[in-house]
Amino acid sequence: MKEIVVISGKGGTGKTSVTASFAVLAGDDAIIADCDVDAADMHLLMNPEIEKSENFFSGVAAKIDENKCTNCSICADVCRFNAISVINNQHSINSLNCEGCGYCEKVCPVEAISMQEQNVGDWYISKTKIGNTMVHAKLGIGAENSGKLVAKVKNEAKRLAKDNNKDYIIIDGSPGIGCPVVSSLSGASYVVLVTEPSLSGLHDLKRAYTLVKKFNLKAGCIINKYDINTDVTKDIIKFLNEESINHIASLPYDENFTKAMTFGQTIVEYDTGVLKELIVDSWKHIKELVKSN
Repeated sequence: MKEIVVISGKGGTGKTSVTASFAVLAGDDAIIADCDVDAADMHLLMNPEIEKSENFFSGVAAKIDENKCTNCSICADVCRFNAISVINNQHSINSLNCEGCGYCEKVCPVEAISMQEQNVGDWYISKTKIGNTMVHAKLGIGAENSGKLVAKVKNEAKRLAKDNNKDYIIIDGSPGIGCPVVSSLSGASYVVLVTEPSLSGLHDLKRAYTLVKKFNLKAGCIINKYDINTDVTKDIIKFLNEESINHIASLPYDENFTKAMTFGQTIVEYDTGVLKELIVDSWKHIKELVKSN
C-alpha cells in the first residue's frame, strides 16, 4: 500500500482538481482521503454519499456552572486571553478566545468552572460517485487542532486500505506549510507538488519542498497553467532539476478545467482532449515512480 500525498505551497493552483482526477483514474484500487480539513472541497467533485459520521473531540475549554458561580471575577482577573466576560450580570466563557489552559478552574473558590472536551468537527466515511471509499472531515468554525483531525482522517484511510487490500491511498493535503500539511506528510510514500508559474507560486513551491525535504520524501511536481508565464515556468523547471524533483507534467491553461468544476466533474470526466491525456499520463507516471521508490 502506497500513500500518495498531493500538496501545494499556496491555494488556487488546481491541487484538489488534480487529486480528484487521480481518484477517478485510480478507481477501486485506492482509498481517497481529503486532508484539507480547514477548507474541504473535494466532496464537490467526488459527490460522496456518507455511510458513517462521527464527531471529533480534541482540546478542552472552560465552562462556568451558573448555579455555582458567585460572580467574584477572580477568573476574569487571571485570564490572559480575555475569554471571560460578564453578560447580563453573569460571568461566561467566550469559547473562541479560551485557550484551555485551566487556570480559571484552579483559582475558582467555589469550583464553578470545569474544563470540557471540545467537539471541533466531524469526520466521515463515504462512497464516491465512482464507487471508491473516501474519508473526509469538516473542521468547525474557529476550531483548532486541524492537524489532529488530519491524523484521524489519515489513520482511518490507512485502516480501510489495509483491511480491503487497496494499492493506494490518495491524499488531498492542505496548501501551505502549517500543521495540517505536516500531518498529511507523515508516513507518505510519495509527494506530488502542484504549482503555477507565478512569482508567489515559485516562492511557495520552494517553501513547501523545504518541508518535504525535512521528511526525506521523494517528490514530483505538476506545473499547472505553465503557458501563462513561460519565463517563470523555466525558473520552476530549473529549481526542480536542482533539487532532483521529478517533473511529472506541465499542464496548459484550459478553460475546460474550470468548466468541469462548474459541472461537479473532474477534468478526466469532462474533457476528451490534451488536458485529459496529460492527467492520465501523469497518473501512470506517478504509479511508476511510486513503485520504484
